[in-house]
Amino acid sequence: MKLELVATCLFGLERLLGEEIEALGYEKISTIDGRVTFLGDEEAVALSNVFLRYAERVFIKLGSFRVESFEELFEGTRALPWADFIGSADEFPVKGHSIHSKLFSIPDCQAIVKKAVVRSMSERYGISIFPEEGVKVQIEFFILNDIATLMIDTSGTALHKRGYRKDALGAPIRETLAAAIAATSRPRENVLLWDPMCGSGTIAIEAAMQMRRIAPGIKRSFAAEKFGFLDKKLFDLAREEAREGEIKTEFRAYASDVDPEAVALAERNAALAGVLDTVKVFKMDAREIRADGVRGTIVTNPPYGERLGSQREAERLYTEIGEHFRSLSPWQVYIITSHPSFEKFYGLRADKVRKLYNGMLPCYLYQYFKSDLRRESERAELRSKNKKHK
Repeated sequence: MKLELVATCLFGLERLLGEEIEALGYEKISTIDGRVTFLGDEEAVALSNVFLRYAERVFIKLGSFRVESFEELFEGTRALPWADFIGSADEFPVKGHSIHSKLFSIPDCQAIVKKAVVRSMSERYGISIFPEEGVKVQIEFFILNDIATLMIDTSGTALHKRGYRKDALGAPIRETLAAAIAATSRPRENVLLWDPMCGSGTIAIEAAMQMRRIAPGIKRSFAAEKFGFLDKKLFDLAREEAREGEIKTEFRAYASDVDPEAVALAERNAALAGVLDTVKVFKMDAREIRADGVRGTIVTNPPYGERLGSQREAERLYTEIGEHFRSLSPWQVYIITSHPSFEKFYGLRADKVRKLYNGMLPCYLYQYFKSDLRRESERAELRSKNKKHK
C-alpha cells in the first residue's frame, strides 16, 4: 500500500529529519516548519518510527483540502477512506490545531471531524453506532492557512521518549534536540565528547547512540503495532534490522556534573540506554575539567532557573565557564541555552548561533569551533580591510 507519511519535529530540526528520511530510502514531498512529508509504504511506518532520531511523531496522511466553512471540513473529511484504517470496533478520538485559518475553534473542528468520520465509516460498515472499545486510532487534523490535513498518529507516545530516561532533573532537554545538538558537534572516534553539566546525561547518551548506530526506537512500542491494517511483523523486522546495524566503536563520551543526584541519574539512564560502556559518568565541577592532552569537544546545556536558582547565578556561571573553557583551546565548544545574552557573559562571540526549540521554548545553540589562531587571523584580515576602506 502506497502511503503519504508526515514526520513532525521540533522547529529547526527539519533539515536533519529530512536527511535521515532520505537515508532510509524514502522520497521527500515537502517540508514546512516542524514537519516533513514523504512517500512510503507499510514497511515505512515501522522503519520510520524505529529509526528516525529527530522526529517527534509519524503520521499517515489521509488527505488535504481547502476549508473555509464547517461544511467544507465535514465533506472533505467524509470523502476520505477512514474505513481502510479504522476497524468497526476501534476507538478513534480526534484532536488537532488550527493556525492562520477561518476555522479557528478547535472544539468545533473536533466535533465536525468526528461526525464526518462516523458518517464515512457508517457508509462503509453499514452501522450507525460504533462501540469504540477496541484499538485506539488517534485522528489528528492540522489546519494551516485554510488548508486542512487529516492524519492518523502511528507513534502513540511521542518519539522523543526513547524509554531510557525514567526520571529527569528540572526542565530537561528533549532527547530529539539533544540528538540534534550532538550531531551538530560532529562526534568522532578520535575526539572525546564531554558534557560537563550533564544533568540527566541525555546529550552524551544520544551521542553514544548515534556513534554506535543504536536506533532510538529499539526499546519501545508504537501505537501502529496494534493497528488492524498493519502486519505487526513489520515492527519486529524493523527492530531486527536495527539490532543488526549496531556497531562497536572507539568513541568515548564523558558525562559529569557537580550534583551527585544528577550523576546517579545519568548513570542509570546510560545503563538503560545500553551505552554505559561508551559513556563515562562521574562527579566534577565544570570549572575544573582538564584537557589532559586529548582532543575534545564540549557539548552542554548549562543549568538554568529551577536547577540553579536565579538568572544572576546563571550569568555568573556563564562567565566562569567562559574563562575556563577558553583555557582548553583548541577544544570546540557547543552550548545550548535559552538566555539571549549568553555571549555577553561567556565573554566570546560565537562562530555560529543557531535558533532551536526545546518543546515550545526558544533557545540558542552557541557554536565555538574556530581555533584561536584562526580567529586572530580573521580579525587581522578584517582590520586590514577596514584600513583600506578608510
